[in-house]
Amino acid sequence: MGIVHGATRERNVKFHLVAAIVVIVVGWWTGLSQLEWIIITAVIALMIALELMNAAVERVVDLVTQERQPLAKQAKDLAAGAVLVFSIASAIIGLLIFLPKWLM
Repeated sequence: MGIVHGATRERNVKFHLVAAIVVIVVGWWTGLSQLEWIIITAVIALMIALELMNAAVERVVDLVTQERQPLAKQAKDLAAGAVLVFSIASAIIGLLIFLPKWLM
C-alpha cells in the first residue's frame, strides 16, 4: 500500500515516476545495452525508494510534533537533502550513459 499511496498522493513520487517513464522510453529509443539497463533500473528504483523514505520521515516528524521544532526541521531537511544528492547523482549517471550515444 505504501507504493500505491506514494504514487497516487505524493507529488514528488509522481514526478519521479513520470521522469522514470521518460527515461525508459528514451532508453528504449536510444538502444541501451544490458549493463546500461541494469544501471538505469537500479537508479530509478533507488530514486523512488529514497523519495518514499523522505515522505515517511516527513510523516513521522509530523506525527511526533506539530510545533516548530528545530530538530524536526533538521530531520525533514536532511531527508530532503538525501533525495537532492541522489537526484544530482542520477542526472550525472544519466548524462554519462546517454550523452556518448547521442553525440556519436
